[in-house]
Amino acid sequence: MHHPDRRKTDHPDAVALRAGLTPAQTRAIATLEQFGWTLRFVRRPLFRDPVPVLFEKNGSRWIVVDGDGTLDESQSFEIRD
Repeated sequence: MHHPDRRKTDHPDAVALRAGLTPAQTRAIATLEQFGWTLRFVRRPLFRDPVPVLFEKNGSRWIVVDGDGTLDESQSFEIRD
C-alpha cells in the first residue's frame, strides 16, 4: 500500500515554519527572502535548536540559518528530492 509523502506540501505555512525560531534567525530569513530565497522547511532535532533551510530561486543552492542569525553553507546533511 502506498502512503503519500507527508514531508511535501505545496505551500508550507509560513507562521508554522517560523514558530520557535530565534529573533536573529527570523530577521536573517526576512532579509534573505528580500533577495529571492525561500524558507522551505525547518529541521527540528531533539534537544537542539531548530535549523531553518532556505533555497535560492532556482533551487540549486541551499543555506542554513544558525541560532545567532549567521548563514552556514557548509552543512553536511543531504537534502532529499
